[in-house]
Amino acid sequence: MLSIWSPYVYLPGFSVLLLAANVAAQAPPGLGTEEYGFSPRALVQAIEQTEELISKCMRDQGFTYFAADHSTVRAGMTADKKLPGVSEEEFISWHGFGIATMYTGLPPQLTPGYSPGKVGLGERNVLQFQSLPPASQVAYNQALLGGVGNPTFAVALEQENLWLTGGCTRKAVEQVFKPDQLKSTYYNPQDAIINKDKRMRAALVVYAREMRKSGFEYNHPDKIEPDIRTRLAAVTDNSRILVESLSPEQKAALKKLQNFERAVAIRTTALQDQILTPVEERIQQEMFSRKPQ
Repeated sequence: MLSIWSPYVYLPGFSVLLLAANVAAQAPPGLGTEEYGFSPRALVQAIEQTEELISKCMRDQGFTYFAADHSTVRAGMTADKKLPGVSEEEFISWHGFGIATMYTGLPPQLTPGYSPGKVGLGERNVLQFQSLPPASQVAYNQALLGGVGNPTFAVALEQENLWLTGGCTRKAVEQVFKPDQLKSTYYNPQDAIINKDKRMRAALVVYAREMRKSGFEYNHPDKIEPDIRTRLAAVTDNSRILVESLSPEQKAALKKLQNFERAVAIRTTALQDQILTPVEERIQQEMFSRKPQ
């Protein structure tokens, strides 16, 4: 019997279909390889501009916020689904996507262990926050993030979910990013091109079929993490309840969601590795065969 990490299925002629294309995919002029279609240089500039604007906004509201440099924000972005000394396979097996499984209800600055948001804020900002009394901490994050449950800049940038930001973070991204990039309907143009390619469409049909065989009704991996976040928000009143303060019913619901998260993360990751990633990499190679500007 195949393990959940080895979902290799017999797909006659599938690899030939996926690798064949009448016309190679081409990226439109100006499309970069980074988040939101930025080039590496443009992403650095956007990060640094946003951080400076966050710092100014916080200062105007009477708080100290040190503008994080690009490397700090990038560290927060790459901390997603990673722990020191833990392989990706181990992380997914133990923690799924690190969403419901890592829920504490604490603000990122006070979250022990795994916290990409904490990493992306930078040590100086974390220490500054921790030096404040509890009431001031609440006011600080209300100014910075717009409330409990809203993501930090690094986390929102990594997830391409800037529409979820609030407070000074939202005010800053509104001055740097385009209006369509701040909408809940935003989709990375590179991903959109890849998804329209007939090879990826064929691969997604197979992916959805195999997910259904495992009991998961998802037709695209991009739909899974947002769904888990929505379910978690419903259980925790949008992250307003500390995990130890959850009612027995809420704790049971959280446990059920955590088990679901681990199972679906294991299955989708394995299927992506086998079915989707080879196709995506081939299309990306065609799109960016020229040196990005």
